[in-house]
Amino acid sequence: MAVYVDNARIVWRGRQWCHLVADSSEELHEFAKKLGMKRIWFQHTASYPHYDITLEARARALKLGAFEGNRLQVITCARKLKDELTKPKSIPPEQLSLF
Repeated sequence: MAVYVDNARIVWRGRQWCHLVADSSEELHEFAKKLGMKRIWFQHTASYPHYDITLEARARALKLGAFEGNRLQVITCARKLKDELTKPKSIPPEQLSLF
């Protein structure tokens, strides 16, 4: 499992922003919490799930062990996250036997 940051540097509100993604949503939220991010900031309805982070937060993320992700790595993680979030939850076998 890994956490990645891109180097998008999108200018918004006078600051430069990048994206934080991970191999799983659980890992992404845990890592974001270490960075001081609020769960409500998670961009789950965007074209791909991610956290927007400033360049300062990006530098902290790299120090905490995030990898600098290239476009392919970030998109691959984002697709996995989107699949994970949109996949219907399965019913545990023990609940199925009740019917």
